[in-house]
Amino acid sequence: MKNLVIGFLKDEDGQTSTEYILLVAVVALIVFKFKGIATQKLEKITNGVFTKADSWVESIDATQ
Repeated sequence: MKNLVIGFLKDEDGQTSTEYILLVAVVALIVFKFKGIATQKLEKITNGVFTKADSWVESIDATQ
């Protein structure tokens, strides 16, 4: 079994549609697994950016 897996990994004749489907499935599983964490991190980053931008605009308005 081990030799079969190693042979499969070393095969460089090109990917079949089945291999591409498996790759897409793995990527989709990873995206769904980390969706919540990524959403939280992106929300934190965008909130920080817009908060800093708001304070920057307010400081410009206060000087005029």
